[in-house]
Amino acid sequence: MSADGRGVVGHAGARLLADVAEATGLTAAFSEALAGLRQRRGRHDPGRVAVDVAVMLADGGEAISDLAVLRDQPGLFGVVASDPTAWRLLCDVDESMRTRLRTARTTARNWRVVGP
Repeated sequence: MSADGRGVVGHAGARLLADVAEATGLTAAFSEALAGLRQRRGRHDPGRVAVDVAVMLADGGEAISDLAVLRDQPGLFGVVASDPTAWRLLCDVDESMRTRLRTARTTARNWRVVGP
């Protein structure tokens, strides 16, 4: 984000969307669904990469290179995977993983806050 206010309003909800994915367990469920994918030591969790791609798409992104919008704001989004890392993830997802991702998404949609 910049102090001049340009481009801020259009992306205001993207961080909230990432927080909702975390709070509902979607990020962890995506990680579990994609557990079969190879992960480099100490780098990007496949579930987190999938959520970053989803946030990017929800924020109006149309291509993997649009992850740069998130990547360019590390104070807000943390470390976001490179375009090649995201591309490999999308290429490696098979039908059984897609089924598990759909199940994870359904579970997150049914999540409810239990409060006083």
